[in-house]
This record gives sequence, structure tokens and C-alpha cells, in this order.
Amino acid sequence: MSDAYILGIESSCDETAAAVVRSGEQLISNVVASQIATHRPYGGVVPELASREHLRAIVPVVRQALAEAKHSYDTVDAIAVTQGPGLAGALLVGISYAKALAFALQKPLIAVNHLEGHIHAVLLEERQKGNHELQFPVLALVVSGGHTHLYLAAQKGEAWTYENIGHTRDDAAGEAFDKVAKLLGLGYPGGPVIDRLAPHGDPNAVKFPPAQIKHRDRRGRIDGRAVDPDDDRPRFDFSYSGIKTAMLRYVESHQMHAAVEARRKALGGIPKPKLEDYLAHSDKATLDLVASFQRAIIEDLVGKTLAAAEAYNVATLFVTGGVAANQELRRTFEQEGAKQGLPVFFPSRPLSTDNAAMIAAAAYPKFLVKDFAPIDFSAEAGMQLR
Repeated sequence: MSDAYILGIESSCDETAAAVVRSGEQLISNVVASQIATHRPYGGVVPELASREHLRAIVPVVRQALAEAKHSYDTVDAIAVTQGPGLAGALLVGISYAKALAFALQKPLIAVNHLEGHIHAVLLEERQKGNHELQFPVLALVVSGGHTHLYLAAQKGEAWTYENIGHTRDDAAGEAFDKVAKLLGLGYPGGPVIDRLAPHGDPNAVKFPPAQIKHRDRRGRIDGRAVDPDDDRPRFDFSYSGIKTAMLRYVESHQMHAAVEARRKALGGIPKPKLEDYLAHSDKATLDLVASFQRAIIEDLVGKTLAAAEAYNVATLFVTGGVAANQELRRTFEQEGAKQGLPVFFPSRPLSTDNAAMIAAAAYPKFLVKDFAPIDFSAEAGMQLR
């Protein structure tokens, strides 16, 4: 089959992105407009503001992606867009624009699950390196600000299928990073700041016990499907609300509020704080607390993921999503995976966070089997991956 050039559009949260990818295996262009400066004063993403920023950015971002790829609207073979999960208003901006393009150009329209996109970010880069042979079964940990999921991934013909064997019962790991950074006056987004500060503290200074999950999810559903009560296969669920509460209690019991407020005020007056700025306004107690928090989260993620890999006898592990950019997480997964003889693959840091290249790559198998979206499809904020 001749090459297929797919224009991908991503607008699920606070990044407006567009990319052109050839046949799911070569990145031609990848443009991302970030909204971090817009949301930083609020310490998190404000959905209404995110939607407005997407409206401003969507047309110029798509045009730039096409220009950098030396393509035009007419020369791409299909339009791919994120359908969900994500913020409903943000998703609708990308979907509405993708629909308009597909209708006007008479091009196929492909709806993509954002979580599948993160998994295909790994596949895209491995194929670019010439690695076309994957050993199955594949276990994928998708860990980001909104998601912490474990999927068994299988390829059937051109199509991919996914089975969820673990998810967070409450907060995602990335959300815990952001909320703890906000609690400590370190600003937004919190994950990158904690990643940079943690090496300057003692990771064993504060002991956080791991979350104890002793029963099955009482919601009775996994990824939108009813749980079979007779299904006794192991699950590997996560929980991060407890460690957030433990951090709050630690700050209160150790009278850290005055130092936190002073840090918040000092860093708030610096438009783009550098590592030296964070270190200048962080005492040893804060650095030790940050390092201990990150250690606890990473130990939980790595421990449960590798236990799942062993229980399901997987041959390959993918670790993807925004938190996969964390340096200590990567290092720990590589070290512990090697002990189990398990190859671990990550996307590059630019493709770890939200981007449209992963959406265009995930759309290619659907393009091959003509799995196109009807023109009346809509956003699914809580979309499940199957």
C-alpha cells in the first residue's frame, strides 16, 4: 500500500496540537501550543479558559503543522482527532474543526482515543528506529495528570485491542504531583518542578506507607463494563488520595505554612522560575519532603506495574503519558525491568506529554481497515479504551 499521510489534531486538555505522520511510523511535523502561562495563576487547568485558548490556537497550529510538513490540506489522506477522554469543551474545539476540514475536503475522518494515542506514541518512535518486531503480550502503563491505567495490549491484524487490568481508584499520579506542588507553593505544573527538586533532598527522610487496597472496586465497573464477580484474575489498582492527605497533615503538623506562603509569594513574582530560584526558596525540610513524596509515588507505580507484568507473563512493557517524562521514574523502571529481563520502552519527552503525533499514529491502523467516524460523532469526556 502507498504511504498515507494523516493530519492529527489534539485538544483534550490544555495543549492545542497538530501533527502530520506518515503511515504511523514517521513523524513529519509536530506542533504544540501550550497553555501553561494561562493556567499557572490558578494552580491548575480551568476548563472554560482552556476551551477559549483552543479556539484561538487551533487554526494557526494546524496551518503551522502542515507548513512544516510541506503539505497542504489537499495532500493529506485523512484527518484524525481526539474524541476523548478529556475536557468536553476542549475536545469539542478540535472535533468541530476536524469535522469541518473533513467535510470541506471530502477526506476520511478518524476518531481516536487519547489513551490509545499515548500507547502509539511509543510505537511510533520505535518504528522510526526500525524496531518493527514487538514481543507480545504487551503491558502499557499510561500515567499522566488525568490517568493512571494498566492495559494488556494485543494486535489482531491491523487493529489493536486493550484490556484494563488496573486503574486508579481516585486521583491520577500526575494530579497528585500537581496538587502537592501547589500545597508546597511550588507553582504549576507541579510534576516537572518536583522532578527537578527531588534529587536535592533525602528520599528516605519521610516515610509514606503504600496505599492499601484490600477489596475490588465497589463501583462494580471497569472501563465502562460490568465486572464479572467470578473473574478472579489479579488486578493492580492504584490510589493517590491518601498520600496527598498525608502530605497536607505533614505540612500542618510541622508548621510549614509560613515557609510555604513565603515561597509562593516569592516564586509568584518570577515569570519563569529556574531551578536556582526554586532551590533559593526551598529549605532542607521541603526538599526532603519533595524527594520522599516522589520516591513513594514511583515505588508504587513501578512495584505494581512490574507485579502485573509478572502475573500476566508479559514480554514487553510500555510506560507512557506525561509522568513518563519523570527522570527518576524512567531510571527506576529501567533498573527494575532489567532485573526481571523485561524490556521497557518510553516515548521521548516531547511525545510523553499531550501531542497530536500520537493521535495521527494511532489513527493509521483505523485508516487501513477504513474505520472512519460518522460526521455526527461527538466528544466523550469519559471515553473508555477497549
